[in-house]
Amino acid sequence: MRRMGTILLALVIGVGLAPGAGNAQQPGKVVRIGVLVTSSASFTGPNVDVFRQRLRELGYLEGQNLTIEARYADGKADRLPGFAAELVGLGVDIIVTEGTPAARAAKQATTTIPIVLGTIADPVGTGLVSSLARPGGNITGSAFLFSDLVVKRVELLKEAMPGLARVAVLANPANPVVALALKEMEGHGRALGVELPVVEARAADELDRAFSSIVESRVQVVVVLEDGMLHAQARRIAELAVRNRLPLVFGPRELAASGFMAYGHNRQEFFRRAADYVDRILKGARPADLSIELPTRYELVVNLANARALGLSIPSSVLSRAEQVIE
Repeated sequence: MRRMGTILLALVIGVGLAPGAGNAQQPGKVVRIGVLVTSSASFTGPNVDVFRQRLRELGYLEGQNLTIEARYADGKADRLPGFAAELVGLGVDIIVTEGTPAARAAKQATTTIPIVLGTIADPVGTGLVSSLARPGGNITGSAFLFSDLVVKRVELLKEAMPGLARVAVLANPANPVVALALKEMEGHGRALGVELPVVEARAADELDRAFSSIVESRVQVVVVLEDGMLHAQARRIAELAVRNRLPLVFGPRELAASGFMAYGHNRQEFFRRAADYVDRILKGARPADLSIELPTRYELVVNLANARALGLSIPSSVLSRAEQVIE
């Protein structure tokens, strides 16, 4: 009996110390999560709050068994490598990222600390992971297919504005996912009979010049492609669009107030899922074995007040599909 008790004790100790045992399960362990954001706190902060709330629901409480270290680049991608190195130096258990530049910076900073993609476009196309089903390495999370999204956005615009012929695409060419999206948009635009001149802006101080070029190109509407810098500058972009009486379309629904239409994935739901990924990893799951999830649907928001101010009449066929109509 004494020998059997010794064996059982050894087994219990062995299980408790097994590699991959969840950090959250260790008594007294404080989990440290790094959050690396390409855009600004004003834009992505509410989504990080949703992430915090979901972690609370899962039993991770800040000030007790959880510490969150958040770093916001405010759309300045050159700040991200330094922030990523700082989080690694702090010994975080997991890094949660927003945007392709942040995910790339995290991947370059560590090959061992798990990285959870809070939201990102086309991680396979940009070379971050080998596949969605089995990403391999230390990266997993949630993503959306940018090319599918922007193509659908052009279709909606054509339906909302039947006489549409020219759409300016405001893009940050420094974002590696932009080239993938533009290729798809160009071909689809031709099929719909819509020209899509691209206007580039790499930094906030290039926006005035970009809008001067947009006005000269005599377009009917401006589509802003997803990018941390452009999201962080949404208010400035909206001011320039209003000054020039140009209808403005964003992706994230959070920016619908700045334009007349937004069509994209639910970013808050993505960050909620990020907390679930964090929980699974802390309980022993390997990022390499966790498939990257895609959204099952996209959401349309129509700002009818802004549309009317610009003299636009949105067809009922478009309004009926909207998740929200801002009167």
